[in-house]
Amino acid sequence: MRNAATASKFLNVRLATPADGEAIARIYNQGIEDRVATFETRLRSLADVDDWFDGRHPIVVVENGDEIIAFAATFPYRQRECYAGIAEASLYVARGSRGRGAGKLALAALLQHAEQAGFWKLVSRVFPQNQASRRLVRSLGFREVGIYHKHGKLDGVWRDVVIVERLILANQK
Repeated sequence: MRNAATASKFLNVRLATPADGEAIARIYNQGIEDRVATFETRLRSLADVDDWFDGRHPIVVVENGDEIIAFAATFPYRQRECYAGIAEASLYVARGSRGRGAGKLALAALLQHAEQAGFWKLVSRVFPQNQASRRLVRSLGFREVGIYHKHGKLDGVWRDVVIVERLILANQK
């Protein structure tokens, strides 16, 4: 098996288009089914994903050949104008491609596109048990801010989440 650095040479990262919606929904639905990365339990349709393409919030995909194997997306953080430069970030990798560098490529590209779109900060939440995701976001400069205790129930069980953030503007201090 190739290591992540070698594997990443064969992967392509690009901005997503609505034509990628079916693949994005498939990958997101795997994340929902696996119960390790989201509180969501309702599988998403192509119509659900189409709503993500709002012209403001970048979405990127990682391709291995002509197959989309990962995506990273931004979403509105809060409605108040003072938070217009902050976006929620989300990252999902297809089951068979996890641990091979696709997630890191997707999130790194998302950071670049988010900065180009004028965002100064990305925020997210990670289940404390999801050590792979926690390592990944730390490797790209996210910091763990704290923990929301009993943030939501998943399959009837209270779950905590680790809050992470990443300042992305070059002149941000």
